[in-house]
Amino acid sequence: QMQLVESGGGLVQAGGSLRLSCAASGRTFSSYAMDWFRQAPGKERECVAAISGSGGNKNVADSVKGRVTISRDNAKNTVYLQMNSLKPEDTAVYYCAAGRNFFWTLSMARPEYWGQGTQVTVSS
Repeated sequence: QMQLVESGGGLVQAGGSLRLSCAASGRTFSSYAMDWFRQAPGKERECVAAISGSGGNKNVADSVKGRVTISRDNAKNTVYLQMNSLKPEDTAVYYCAAGRNFFWTLSMARPEYWGQGTQVTVSS
């Protein structure tokens, strides 16, 4: 089992920034690709960013491209999601997730492990 714990969510004004963190334990962190998903009320969960185990490959969704960066620190067993220029439509619960495979096509991500989620609310 892998345990994932997100932090860093909160309430921010439009145009602001947040950095989400996800601390992992229980498995060899660098063996897993890491994904960030989000789910807004009434909408399907979508993958917004992914990073390979080494960190050498990464991708973000078109909806957040240019505003969001995914990174990881394997020495700290932590993955990050830096979000800038936030918009009200970014409001959602954000989840980190771990899977064996990295997919360039984010919709193909099928993680094995999930965190409990952290709420991000962007006010206009």
